[in-house]
Amino acid sequence: MLRYLSRAAFGSFLLASSALAVATSAQAQTVIKQAVEADLASLDPVWTSAFPTLGFARLVYDNLFSQDLNGVPQPQMVDRWDTSADGLTWTFVLRPGLKFHDGTPVTSKDAIQSIKRWGARVGAGQVLLAVTAEIVEIDGRTFAIRLKEKFAPVVGMLGSTTDTYVMREKDALTDPGTQVTTSIGSGPFKFEREKWVPGSRWSYSRNSDYVPRSEKADGYAGGKVVRVGGVDVTYISDTSIAVQALIRSEVDFYEYVPSHLLPVLEKERDVVTRVINRGGFNPLLRLNHLVAPTNNQKFRQAILYAANQRDTLAAIVGNPSLERPCWAVFSCGYPLETEAGTEGFRQPGPGNIEKAKQLLKESGYGGEPIVLLNPVENQSLSAAITLTAQQLKQIGVNVDLQSMDFGTLVSRRTLKDDPKVNRAGWHVFPTQGPTQDRTDPLTASILPTPCDGKNWFGWPCDAQLEAMRVKFASLSDASERKQHAAEFQKRFYETVPYVPLGAFVQKAAWRNSVDGILEGFKVVWWNATKK
Repeated sequence: MLRYLSRAAFGSFLLASSALAVATSAQAQTVIKQAVEADLASLDPVWTSAFPTLGFARLVYDNLFSQDLNGVPQPQMVDRWDTSADGLTWTFVLRPGLKFHDGTPVTSKDAIQSIKRWGARVGAGQVLLAVTAEIVEIDGRTFAIRLKEKFAPVVGMLGSTTDTYVMREKDALTDPGTQVTTSIGSGPFKFEREKWVPGSRWSYSRNSDYVPRSEKADGYAGGKVVRVGGVDVTYISDTSIAVQALIRSEVDFYEYVPSHLLPVLEKERDVVTRVINRGGFNPLLRLNHLVAPTNNQKFRQAILYAANQRDTLAAIVGNPSLERPCWAVFSCGYPLETEAGTEGFRQPGPGNIEKAKQLLKESGYGGEPIVLLNPVENQSLSAAITLTAQQLKQIGVNVDLQSMDFGTLVSRRTLKDDPKVNRAGWHVFPTQGPTQDRTDPLTASILPTPCDGKNWFGWPCDAQLEAMRVKFASLSDASERKQHAAEFQKRFYETVPYVPLGAFVQKAAWRNSVDGILEGFKVVWWNATKK
């Protein structure tokens, strides 16, 4: 029997009718004005995980499954699904009435091709497709994933934090290594392409044809009921200017407020400041494993020992109440947290610096420039990489710190060229993601280490670590998973795919005329209202 985790389909249509009634004519004309600190440089959430692109994708595309606040995948575009008795065939039925913004219906062919493209590039998808024999169309709303072997977390992969954003089949046929440049989804908002001024502003309008689910909104799951007419986004690289724009009511919402500017906003009685991402963020240094000298394990270990999380977090945040040193690969505060493999370097001190210098010497480093990418308008990432430059100079590294906007970093990090050959090449760039993204080996997009060059930027290659990561899918006992995570982390810190820099939370701020903002690592505008 097919399993239902929602009310019958007609319930969704009834809710849609009531939702439209709730959205009065006045509300339908209301536009929320949002300030962001980074430009929208790409429209493809499979090609890049840059925050502006993920914010775009959350509004414009819909997902097969989406996570609630507890991190549990819930059906979104999927109405119901079934698993065969032998566990090898998973059948999914899409909700009725799903339409793309161009008016064409969403079909199983769109879902199938979107899964394939996502699975070619994203860690969770790669794990799922590795055990998949075929994905077949049953009818216009029904498709089946047929497995080579039993694989329990099928829904967990489809509903991981790296969601399967369903595109039109013709868009999803785009090579995974090439950006999709269209913006036609089936989500609750439409992207206003004609209003997009790259490097400046972009807009979304309410999708009046969208049929929300009947459940209450919960994280990224549940009913996506839109109660405003649209969202206008302005890229403001200077955080002080963004804060002043919020105070003057020129914008309604600012998502990532630097902690040193919070006191200014907290004095404003018409401004609300609040943490909407309770899990916080994990900043890190991504290292290029394809070019010398960061392709040398000893050199990467030297960077690891040179890193001082306390100093780095102080530079990023500057508020101890919002900072947390954390070397756990699977995020502190989550079930797989462990200190295994961190004994030698987790406590900062002079001994770490001496060890880093020793490792640098053992690596055979010859003093060549090491290119660090610095996205200057992103204050947290810029602070992290600027301090990293100082730390590397302290151990004897010749640092070439190159400043740029975030969009340029997003483009340059895709390059595999050696900086000696191509001046746009790189060795190290800073990035950060929500802690929820890194709670297990299967769903974290930055953890795969295959040696085919198809993994996330930096392209680490370690067959042993990759085998350990994939093995996690076959483990069901909690204690066994915990032990395996500890062994994985030990190997991780031997090969150093990247260098974790701790964890922190960051407050958002908005005018008190805005209400109904949902928690999550990226703000979404369904459920929100504006007076």
